[in-house]
Amino acid sequence: MRFLKKSLKLLIIIIFLSIFSITGIYLYAKSRPKLDINKVGSYYLYDINNELYFKGNGTSKWVNLNEISDYIKKSTILIEDKDFYNHHGFNVLRIVKAMYVNLISKDYKQGASTITQQLAKNLYLDFDKTWERKLNEVWYTIQIETHYDKDKILESYLNCINYGHGMYGIENASNFYFNKSANNLTLAEASMLVGIPKSPSNYSPLVNKEIAKKRQINILKKMLNEKIISEKEYNDAIKEELVYYGKKDNINLNTIMYYQDAVLKELKTINNIESYLQNGGIKIYTNLNMTAQTSLENSINKEITDNDNIEVSGIMINPNDGGVIGLVGGRDYNKSEFNRAISSKRQVGSLMKPFLYYAALENGFTASTSFLSQETSFVLGTNNVYKPKNFNSLYANKGISMASAIAFSDNIYAIKTHLFLGEKTLVDIAKRVGIKTKLEPIASLPLGTVELTHLEILNAYATLASSGVKHEPFFIRKITDLKGSVIYEHKDTSEIVLNKSTTYILNDLLKGTYDYNMIDYTYPTNISISKLLTKSYGIKSGSTDTDNWIVGFNKDVAALIWIGYDDNKKLENSDFKYSKKIFANAVETYLKDKEDNWYELPSNVVGVITDPITGTLATDESKNKKILYYIKGTEPNYTSQVFKEFDQEEISR
Repeated sequence: MRFLKKSLKLLIIIIFLSIFSITGIYLYAKSRPKLDINKVGSYYLYDINNELYFKGNGTSKWVNLNEISDYIKKSTILIEDKDFYNHHGFNVLRIVKAMYVNLISKDYKQGASTITQQLAKNLYLDFDKTWERKLNEVWYTIQIETHYDKDKILESYLNCINYGHGMYGIENASNFYFNKSANNLTLAEASMLVGIPKSPSNYSPLVNKEIAKKRQINILKKMLNEKIISEKEYNDAIKEELVYYGKKDNINLNTIMYYQDAVLKELKTINNIESYLQNGGIKIYTNLNMTAQTSLENSINKEITDNDNIEVSGIMINPNDGGVIGLVGGRDYNKSEFNRAISSKRQVGSLMKPFLYYAALENGFTASTSFLSQETSFVLGTNNVYKPKNFNSLYANKGISMASAIAFSDNIYAIKTHLFLGEKTLVDIAKRVGIKTKLEPIASLPLGTVELTHLEILNAYATLASSGVKHEPFFIRKITDLKGSVIYEHKDTSEIVLNKSTTYILNDLLKGTYDYNMIDYTYPTNISISKLLTKSYGIKSGSTDTDNWIVGFNKDVAALIWIGYDDNKKLENSDFKYSKKIFANAVETYLKDKEDNWYELPSNVVGVITDPITGTLATDESKNKKILYYIKGTEPNYTSQVFKEFDQEEISR
């Protein structure tokens, strides 16, 4: 009995202290400066010309609560926070229930966030889910609840929530989906929109109409059960045929949101930004070049008209500073928000070869160095024989120069070079040019069996494009507060990692991939787009069974196009036609008002007229003639032509 009395007394003390503590926290929050929930969390994105192209978190079209359809307000509260008007920011019973369900299921199946908690989280962007972040969310929730009434909180929530496709706020969403104001939405339209925020990439009707319809019906059933709507309204709403508008008011590019997502991903890596969001918002000045972005999207839409399932990514970088000026992460953000350009890792195929050949040039090879191109077995060890194949099993069956190997993307030449130099050589050079993925020194590495991100491999090529200067790719130039004071500025971390003269030679060799002077036993890999190009580019294509790539560059731009299927389905022969034309159209459109800007010849490099297939000096009888470049003293002459490999059917280490 005495124990029960002590326990009861202790419980009363704990309850009293808890109430006292909670009351104290709320009183302290009340004494703090009032957060302006109409502005907090706003961010404004500017392009390379400092033109505004996005007003973030929905504040571009703020509407009062009385200007929003009752259907939206009532269904939002029902779905997101049924007891919204009866709690002080936290629903304790809901939290306990969610914890119980998640504990029993051993999974996170049920959340317990109130509308106020979601508002607190949305206003400050969705940064990493750390304990510190969660505690901040609790504190913001308390501050909001102590300074604002429920109607104002609901108004702010509806004006900042994400409705998918870059549409923050109900007014933006209403105009985007249905081309009408939020006050004029029908029950069917409202119930469709209310279902989206839980998972915009799944429940948007522009992504999947069937899933979105099921979600809408579920919401309408709940409204009917709660007697918010009548049975007639329920049936009429289900039967109503919705017509979707799906356009933005300003820049109607379906792909620009991929660029914005990349910007916000980079934003999360910048320290102390969140505090500025709390105090009103920020202006983000990016590298986005509208001409580059538009040329990428238009070129994709022009070329891919007969395949609804194939996907694409495209990136353009300014090689002079590493700024990403255009980025497409998929064919249509409205259908898929997955950003392949920055989030997908795919096998890069022959895109690895130029870095191998740079290493070769650095280690005594020249443009004329010759290996036999023939079917070859490489004995790598006991019971370990590697038998790579050329595309379509096509071989020269004679000695070919490095210039030819690059133009024809000869796999046998590449593996011989790789094994000659040692497998670790390519690993080291890849790291030097900016590839951060850990690579293994294996025999097949030059053939691109490694998986890299699209931005990662393009940045490595941008190092070639900048004559050997490595830059970190970046999207954000600077950030200011709303008054214009600079709070962050990108710092140049460039580093010279390649020899300028050697890089010049390699870059010129990459022009051979679309040069008619290289036609011999087969065609250069990119000859099909030669007539589409009016400027000079170093170009390399690559392919696997599931991926098709092309990368090209000059002093003004480095660009990449990837084609493939998200489920790693094998490419059909007809699928390989897309990437090269998209690349050619995109870069030519972007550079149409600029002069051909190739690299100046270094003083220690000399050009010699050669037979580019064999690498020997050209004669009157030579079928092919082309100027190849060499470090002075290494060029072929009449007494010492080129290094030649002896004819042997099997190369052993």
